[in-house]
Amino acid sequence: MIHTTYYDSPLGKILLAADEEGLIGLWFENQKYYADVLGNETVQEKNDTLRETEKWLNIYFSGRKPEFTPPLHMIGSAFRKSVWEILLTIPYGQTMTYGDIAKQLARQNGWKGMSAQAVGGAVGHNSISVIIPCHRVVGSNGSLTGYAGGIDKKVKLLTLEKTDISHFFIPKRGGAL
Repeated sequence: MIHTTYYDSPLGKILLAADEEGLIGLWFENQKYYADVLGNETVQEKNDTLRETEKWLNIYFSGRKPEFTPPLHMIGSAFRKSVWEILLTIPYGQTMTYGDIAKQLARQNGWKGMSAQAVGGAVGHNSISVIIPCHRVVGSNGSLTGYAGGIDKKVKLLTLEKTDISHFFIPKRGGAL
């Protein structure tokens, strides 16, 4: 059974979803791939994981770094999960490029190389945004591109974390916004 609840954040309503294993989804309302891992058997009722996630979000949106992570249940291919595991290592208030993640994956797997675009696809399909910090991933050219929740939310999340974003830019329409 999947339990769901809504969380009212300073950036808008967020849908939270968890099963017996952990949090499976955290989506801003109207974000790309909204609720894409939810099946038909859901109940709008909090479980322990959802209560712990709300505590995490309360700390985070107060401008502090949470010192714990609620249990996570990442649903996706082995490749996507390996990208999301790297996202979890990006420190609060810092960023990493899609290319850096691709190089790290290639090194970890003994590959000659890895496509930053493939990494971008995995980052974009992260169902547990904010906690698995896909908002901390930027283009190697300094672009704040590629956030399923919207570039405005990406900027606000980075600003909340006191990330220096002065050297980044928002891409013109037509890019991966």
